[in-house]
Amino acid sequence: MGNVRLALGPVQYEEEPVLSAFPVEAQVGLGLGAAVLIAAVLLLTLMYRHKSKQALRDYQKVLVQLENLEIGVGDQCRKEFTDLMTEMTDLSSDLEASGIPFLDYRTYAERVFFPGRSSCPLQPALEGPGEEGHRAPVRQGLMQLSNLLNSKLFLLTLIHTLEEQPSFSQRDRCHVASLLSLALHGKLEYLTDIMRTLLGDLAAHYVHRNPKLMLRRTETMVEKLLTNWVSICLYSFLREVAGEPLYMLLRAIQYQVDKGPVDAVTGKAKRTLNDSHLLREDVEFQPLTLMVLASPGAGGAAGSGAGQHVPARVLDTDTITQVKEKVLDQVYKGTPFSQRPSVHDLDLEWRSGLAGHLTLSDEDLTSVTQNQWKRLNTLQHYKVPDGATVGLIPQLHNGGAVSQSLAQSCPSGENIPMLEDGEEGGVRLWHLVKATEEPEGAKARRSSLKERERERARAKAIPEIYLTRLLSMKGTLQKFVDDTFQAILSVNRPVPIAVKYLFDFLDELAEKHGILDRETLHIWKTNSLLLRFWVNTLKNPQVIFDVRVSDNVDAILAVIAQTFMDSCTVSEHKVGRDSPVNKLLYAREIPRYKQMVERYYSDIRQSSPASYQEMNSTLAELSGNYTSAPHCLEALQELYSHIHRYYDQVISALEEDPMGQKMQLACRLQQIAALVENKVTDL
Repeated sequence: MGNVRLALGPVQYEEEPVLSAFPVEAQVGLGLGAAVLIAAVLLLTLMYRHKSKQALRDYQKVLVQLENLEIGVGDQCRKEFTDLMTEMTDLSSDLEASGIPFLDYRTYAERVFFPGRSSCPLQPALEGPGEEGHRAPVRQGLMQLSNLLNSKLFLLTLIHTLEEQPSFSQRDRCHVASLLSLALHGKLEYLTDIMRTLLGDLAAHYVHRNPKLMLRRTETMVEKLLTNWVSICLYSFLREVAGEPLYMLLRAIQYQVDKGPVDAVTGKAKRTLNDSHLLREDVEFQPLTLMVLASPGAGGAAGSGAGQHVPARVLDTDTITQVKEKVLDQVYKGTPFSQRPSVHDLDLEWRSGLAGHLTLSDEDLTSVTQNQWKRLNTLQHYKVPDGATVGLIPQLHNGGAVSQSLAQSCPSGENIPMLEDGEEGGVRLWHLVKATEEPEGAKARRSSLKERERERARAKAIPEIYLTRLLSMKGTLQKFVDDTFQAILSVNRPVPIAVKYLFDFLDELAEKHGILDRETLHIWKTNSLLLRFWVNTLKNPQVIFDVRVSDNVDAILAVIAQTFMDSCTVSEHKVGRDSPVNKLLYAREIPRYKQMVERYYSDIRQSSPASYQEMNSTLAELSGNYTSAPHCLEALQELYSHIHRYYDQVISALEEDPMGQKMQLACRLQQIAALVENKVTDL
């Protein structure tokens, strides 16, 4: 069959004639059946070439259409960008005094080691009366376990034995790997040596199967160890280099989202990069500036005294909870999020004249209810004018908290909350747009095939007016996205020594196993660093910053992170008429980002090797970051609980190893078990 290659640049076709591959005599003697077969092959070849040409034409047409649309929104982008840069300049001035709200190293490490948890799951137990004598043997046993972990043979045998157990789940593997990262944090040189050995074993496993799949996921303990190791080594790089552009990108996104209406019930927003979060209805709104009385009763803004008025930008279509969130963001803009008062602990009070005080809430007796739909109150509903004075006061009752929590609990537009309204049945909340006028039961009963097809077509089609909204947002944020990617890829600056050390080790593994394919090495390096660490950091900035990440900001970061992922792949980035809108947005930029990634890898490969002594010196310095952590004993105890689950298997593995017998590793573990075997679950 003809060989057709679709390229992003000028069209190149490599064609091999089909019939000419046969001698003339053979062609004559092939017979009717063979002639039909050859004709079919020719037809398929022509069809394949036609489809490839059509795909290329579609791709080029899409690029032209995107370019024309971006040119069309250029003036709007320039105006928005000018406004945004003014805001960011003011923010930079504020940050000189307050600084970027980085998390301290301990909190950062715990969020990386144990993702999805608000705090470290290893909390010290409270000491009870008369329990110290009971706990002393347990502590002694755990300290002996800590010493036993320093035996490389024991630790490797333990890891391999645990991973061989069918009931030892992927979650267990990640959790135990993080427990080891905590327990051995003070000995990072040793932990690095363990990781290198395990990565060598992993490479030997994949090289005989499909080496390109190595490090693709986090299914083994060594893959989680690698995630933790990279996170430990790059914390200072985040604080000193990449953190600032990432934080500025985060603030720029939040600022742009806040400038347009956001539906508090469905979570849809007018300003977004994510088409699934796009508010497609035209909602009229007016920006307002409220004068916020930053009183001590509201927690007090940094550097503000009683009676000082702080301007806050809001929209007349904002719900009262949305107003409070924006006010807190602007009044406490130099304060880490964890140190601010909660939006649910404060009421918003509109003050007019000497005695006019009105407490505003999302729901009250003035809320408009029609046909079982209750609309959340907004500034427009209360007719709050531009320049009005408001105050944040401690909440004395919880009457308004119901609607606030409900409005925040349904950002996806599903499971719209139902409020019981006397005997009249459930009342559905709405803000800017009613989520659906049709009950789910009736929707399920609808059986018209044509109607379902029309519905799918409507859901798939993105009218040009909505695509321009996405492109306008993209153009406004472009500089901040570029700055972040350039910082991550160390443009015009040396890379962290840990990255050079890791990539050199991967080069050694490839050479050891005879892997000469540059694509495989590219995939290993991408999986080990860019996708494993940087994509997660882009999607979850709360891992490094003490900030609030709203659902809409999260949706935009997901698009940017996906763009970064697409830029790291070696395959060509092809888009067509049916491509997802989120991939269309950055179709013109991704080839440039791909070149940045390639140059990043090339520069690292050509730089001078990271010496063993230099890397060990760096690791020794990093080891001291967590030495005073109170959770090391708790980590050891939880680690022992996993050993206890598979105690017989671990003992057998240690006894079967000749070197383990000489070192009496099984005996040492039995002594530890004798001290800890009371099954005390807290220290």
